Amino acid sequence: MLAGKRILLIVGGGIAAFKIPELIRALRGRGAAVTPVMTRAAEEFVTPLTLSSLAGEEAHRHLFDLSKEAEIGHIQLSRAADLVVVAPATADLMAKMAAGLCDDLASTLLLATDKRVLVAPAMNVRMWDHAATARNRATLAADGILFAGPNSGDMACGEYGPGRMAEPAEILTAIEAALAGGPLAGRHVVVTSGPTHEPIDPVRYIANRSSGAQGTAIAAALRDLGARVSFVTGPASVPPPAGVEVIRVETAREMLAAVQGALPADAAVMAAAVADWRVANAAGSKMKKDGSGRAPALDFAENPDILATVSRGADRPGLVVGFAAETDDVVAHATAKRLRKGCDWIVANDVSPATGIMGGAENAVTIIDAAGAEDWPRLPKDEVARRLAARIAAALG
Repeated sequence: MLAGKRILLIVGGGIAAFKIPELIRALRGRGAAVTPVMTRAAEEFVTPLTLSSLAGEEAHRHLFDLSKEAEIGHIQLSRAADLVVVAPATADLMAKMAAGLCDDLASTLLLATDKRVLVAPAMNVRMWDHAATARNRATLAADGILFAGPNSGDMACGEYGPGRMAEPAEILTAIEAALAGGPLAGRHVVVTSGPTHEPIDPVRYIANRSSGAQGTAIAAALRDLGARVSFVTGPASVPPPAGVEVIRVETAREMLAAVQGALPADAAVMAAAVADWRVANAAGSKMKKDGSGRAPALDFAENPDILATVSRGADRPGLVVGFAAETDDVVAHATAKRLRKGCDWIVANDVSPATGIMGGAENAVTIIDAAGAEDWPRLPKDEVARRLAARIAAALG
């Protein structure tokens, strides 16, 4: 897939830059040509000689290189690539991209390119969670920038959380997906996945058994067909796929806000197992037993209906797909749910304990739309995802 492709690889100044030699080796091993570009800060973590030796091409560093600017070298670099990859994409580089600043070679190339751009963010967890970075992420996603990661994990600074750069193998997968094209190229799809956690107090919460495996597989399948995927996930037990924009949430209300922030989109696939209720009187500190033998009284409030809100909202995607996890009268309940929520399709499945589907590796679904119900055999969740993605691609034309 990468044979003959040219990657313009912009290396930002972060400790994750030490992984870039491995990425260059992997790209060249797949037949791609790699042109490295380094920010000044990147040179503090990896040397130009290392990258140029591995790439077999000069590692470009300076905007005003007279031997190249005679031929407007930065324009040529930005246009000659099949894909521009920014890794690590630091908070500073992402801010420059969002604002359209261009005060060095890397940022000038990013503003001058007419090719797709894939970023692999890497920064401290506090920087990733900062409101300014969140705004920049939203701006870049709206501009069509593709994301690989970041992952959650240990940081070089000793902290733990989201902001760790995706591994080279994950970035390679995202690059292949970005160059694959496919029937959903140019389309934007929002996918929700995983459970939500509704707090009782700071250490306890109400949740469900969803692993997030089916939603994750759907996001990956849509990505593989060329879609730009905004993946809104609760605290799932499976990692998110590479090559999608990952938006992590905890509660149903956070998920609704994230989905609305990701719109507009061509399609929305609401695969998350969202809690119907939350604790209205959640405690601000850990609840203690008082020795009376009586449990504390919990008052419940209904959570927002994300599927109905998206289906009936002003920014309604052209295709809205809901999910119905039922334990009895599956088709009847799911059919009623489709009409009640206002979505186009419902993917219904039987999650009664005997099926082993909730949290398992397989799924057996029925697709319900205006024409009726279509039963699918029991299949691995990856295959269910591929079939559903193909059906979505056909529906979007």
